[in-house]
Amino acid sequence: MAEMASTIVPAELGCLDVPLSIHKRRWRSAFVTIYCSRAFQSFFQSVSDNNSFKLDQRTLTQLVKEKSLGKLRELGGVEGIKSALKTNAKLGVCGDAQDVAHRIEAFGSNTYKTAAAKKFFHFVWEACQDLTIFILIGCAVLSLAFGIIEHGLREGWSDGGSIFLAVILVISVSATSNYRQHREFDKLSKVGSNLQTEAVRNGIRLHISIFEIVVGDIICLKIGDQVPADGLLLEGYSLEVDESSMTGESDHVEISQSHNPFLFSGTKVVDGYAQMLVTSVGMNTTWGEMMSQISSDTSEQTPLQSRIHRLASSIGIVGLLVALLNLIVSKIYYFTGKTKDKHGKKEFNGSRTKVNHIIIAVVGMVGTAVTIVVAAIPEGNSLLVRLWALLPPFAH
Repeated sequence: MAEMASTIVPAELGCLDVPLSIHKRRWRSAFVTIYCSRAFQSFFQSVSDNNSFKLDQRTLTQLVKEKSLGKLRELGGVEGIKSALKTNAKLGVCGDAQDVAHRIEAFGSNTYKTAAAKKFFHFVWEACQDLTIFILIGCAVLSLAFGIIEHGLREGWSDGGSIFLAVILVISVSATSNYRQHREFDKLSKVGSNLQTEAVRNGIRLHISIFEIVVGDIICLKIGDQVPADGLLLEGYSLEVDESSMTGESDHVEISQSHNPFLFSGTKVVDGYAQMLVTSVGMNTTWGEMMSQISSDTSEQTPLQSRIHRLASSIGIVGLLVALLNLIVSKIYYFTGKTKDKHGKKEFNGSRTKVNHIIIAVVGMVGTAVTIVVAAIPEGNSLLVRLWALLPPFAH
């Protein structure tokens, strides 16, 4: 019996191996399923918490733009705005890459839209719009046509071709000079606008570029600083700002938590110090809205170039009038028979004069008028100014 029991027990245990292994596998799969579901649930919850803010950009923009204290109270004051933007009063925002990316996605970046860089051919086309260039091109065409008619293609192209060459040279130098100035101006604008400011992130004061500021940042302001974005005053002492860039008024504006906690991008701190909560950045600020309505033109002439251009235009107009007067008087003298050839005979004898001789005489008169116009237009002065601008500084 004992032997039978000893043989039965192992047999029974061996029979139980299969159901026990199945139960273990089921427990393991259940554990893995529960663990994964909790992990996914916590992940999606954290993502939704990071992506969701209780206030949208439109509400924040109108709040500061309208300086609405009533709406600020409805939203819970500055504390309510700070809580809605997930900002800690002492620690600031988290400031890691993920948090910054979420804030930029929700509220935008602190950058402004700029016009596309102008190409070189734009300045070539712009140089061709000059009145003197039109006059020179017209004179070149007439000189070339009449020169070929009078002297043939081999010898008649030289005067008109020389004028065309001068026009091409003037356009090339003018376009190159303006293009170079445009590029240098863009570089200086980028360097000049990339200011540094002090922000509180994760409890640490950091010096960051104003282009890196995001909504929810706490910015430290002192005398001489430019307010880098729209926002609300958190705390400070005797803060006054110059809003003349926004309103045109030279009077300084006092900023206080009770009466006027609103700060605008582009204004300057003239007294006191403070900490502000950023509510709008970039094109969503009042300054960004103003900049979007202003078209900047960096192709303005220098005072010297402007004066020379006016002088050249005035002399060119006088030259045109003198050339036109000379052409009219020459025709009157010719067709009234007062002009004589080298043999002392009248050049025009009415119907007895050949048509070919009349055409040659008229072509000569027009050629003389064209010569007067070309000589009268001092386009070389502006060319010298542009060549001087292209020289390196040490050559001046």
